Amino acid sequence: MRIRIVDAFTDRPFAGNPAGVLLLDSFPDDAWLQNVAVEVNHAETAFTHPLPAGGEADWALRWFTPTTEVALCGHATLAAAHVLHTTGAHRGPVRFTTRSGVLVATPGDDGSITLDFPTAPLTPVAAPNGVAEALGAEPLATFDTGPNTGDLLIEVADERTVLGLTPDHKALARYSKRGIITTARAEAPSRGYDFVSRCFFPNVGIDEDPVTGSAHTALAPFWSERLGRTTLTGLQASPRSGLVRTELRGERTLLTGHAVTVVDGELLA
Repeated sequence: MRIRIVDAFTDRPFAGNPAGVLLLDSFPDDAWLQNVAVEVNHAETAFTHPLPAGGEADWALRWFTPTTEVALCGHATLAAAHVLHTTGAHRGPVRFTTRSGVLVATPGDDGSITLDFPTAPLTPVAAPNGVAEALGAEPLATFDTGPNTGDLLIEVADERTVLGLTPDHKALARYSKRGIITTARAEAPSRGYDFVSRCFFPNVGIDEDPVTGSAHTALAPFWSERLGRTTLTGLQASPRSGLVRTELRGERTLLTGHAVTVVDGELLA
């Protein structure tokens, strides 16, 4: 069985967010899927199999972290679409049926892939007691991102604050279902991005996620309202780093990025 590791939201190896990708004939039992995700040991592993022609979707898609199945994942969807397109397993836009509905991935002429995801419904909330101490920064604004991700979105003072965060991951785990998205306006948009973020997801076994597509379904409406534009570029400033282009379309958000296959091997188990 072929297994691939794909770096997503980057155009060069060893950057962006790595994801395992397996093309299957059908989904085996959940224990096997989880064991493979543990073995791959990246933020997510994507499992996908083709569906009969004529339905609302072309492929079924599931995502597992090393500890659990998740309801929505951007970078592993981008990685799966990249594998389908580069191997010739699927041509043109691909429709995935997932726990978050049908998600469409459309290849671009420049080699990028655009994901059509549900926009996160942002609800202003008071910053929980203790979250500033756990994060290591004072929140300026705090939002719940809704059921698909279950994150807490926290705006902090500036880009330098985001870059300098050294949070207490164990303490952060008590404040949201999945984790914490931190963000600030870009200090110098001339560098090619409009806002910066970092994402901490200790509740699903990921202290810091390198580049989080699903988080940008919350970051896009947040920053589009503040900056007055529907099309933006976000830098997720993890050590691996990556860029996500966003376009807000009401209840849907388009996420665009590149991907690179770095491992193409055989799974023997």
